[in-house]
Amino acid sequence: MAPTKSCRLACSLLFVLLLHAFLLLPVPVLCGDDEENSLLQGLNSYRNSLQLPPLTKNKQAGCLADELADEIKDRPCVPTVAANAIPGGSATQFLNYPKLLKKCNIDPNTTGNGIILPVCVRKLEPTLVLTNYTRTGYARYVNDSRFTGAGLGSEDDWMVVVLATSTAGGSFASNAADVVLGLLNYFMPFLVGFFFV
Repeated sequence: MAPTKSCRLACSLLFVLLLHAFLLLPVPVLCGDDEENSLLQGLNSYRNSLQLPPLTKNKQAGCLADELADEIKDRPCVPTVAANAIPGGSATQFLNYPKLLKKCNIDPNTTGNGIILPVCVRKLEPTLVLTNYTRTGYARYVNDSRFTGAGLGSEDDWMVVVLATSTAGGSFASNAADVVLGLLNYFMPFLVGFFFV
C-alpha cells in the first residue's frame, strides 16, 4: 500500500525537524577555564564574608573578558598591585573595544555602569590573583553591592574581570536588533525546509 500524500508530508516535515534539531545540538567545548571558575568562587567567598550576594556569571561580560584578555596577552606583565579600574563605558585603552562589544553582541549603551578589572600575575597563581582583587583598590568594586554579575577571562599571565550590574546601564546586555537577527538566522533553515516540503 502506497503512503498517502499527507503521510509523506508529515514524514518529510518530521525528517526536516529532526535534521535541524541534530544540527543545532550543542557542541561540547573543553575549555581551560579553571582559573576563572576558581577566581569566581574565591570572589564569591570573599563577598559572602561581607554578607554580599554572590556574583553570577554574565555571558556577555564573560565574552568581553575573554576578548579583552586575548587583546592584552602580549603586553608586558609587570606584576604590580592592581592597576586602575576601567569604566565599562570608556574602555578606550583597548584599541578594539567597539569591535569587541560588537563581537560579543553587547549594546554599548549597557556598559556605562560596568567596570573592567585587568590584572597581571605570573602563571596566574590563584592566591595572588585573588589578592589582587580583594586586597587592593579593586576591592572597592568587588565589595560594591551594585555589581551582581561577572564575566572572567584569562590569557597567559592576564586575568580580566568584568563586573556587571542588574540595571540597564551596566548589564552588558545584547543589542535587541542583533537578537532578532540571531533568531531569524536560527529559524531560517526550518522555514526554508518547511516551504520546500
